[in-house]
Amino acid sequence: MSNPKLTPTSYVVLGLVALLGRATPYDMKRLAGFSISHFWTFPHSQLYSEPERLAGMGFLDEQRESGGRRRRVYGITEEGRKVLREWLADPTGELPELRDPGTLKLFFGNFGSPDDVVRLAENQVRMYEAQGREHEEIAAQFEGVTGIETQLATLRCGMAVNEACLGFWRTIAKNPPVSGGSQPGTV
Repeated sequence: MSNPKLTPTSYVVLGLVALLGRATPYDMKRLAGFSISHFWTFPHSQLYSEPERLAGMGFLDEQRESGGRRRRVYGITEEGRKVLREWLADPTGELPELRDPGTLKLFFGNFGSPDDVVRLAENQVRMYEAQGREHEEIAAQFEGVTGIETQLATLRCGMAVNEACLGFWRTIAKNPPVSGGSQPGTV
């Protein structure tokens, strides 16, 4: 069962530190930037505040560099590993949250012109095509690397979602679902 004092960001920090062994907040930000930020968004500033809170709870240990910028370097404690394992063992039972500005605009598309919907869809197609290329580049960087199978599985999930969205927007671009004018309650 999850610890009620821990947030999803807490588990992100614990997991990133566990993956890296020892890490500064900047190290965590870099890893999150090319990995989990593709499917889990959060303010990266939390990677600077949350580790200190977790260290205070005994889930991370903290050391200061002796020279230079005296950065804080964190490692996961045995208690931190325990709560991370407990969280992983607890099935989520929650549907993902979709916050897509393109889909939101499409929902209200009947208040614009059919050309607006087509432009929106064409832009979304370009965006998802670019994302697909980025996913392929990331996959190529890790081809043949062992020990990161679950991380690569999340990349494959992202690739599948991206392909589904790309197919959806291609269909909308070719056959926009508009009648050509606003409906009752016009803007």
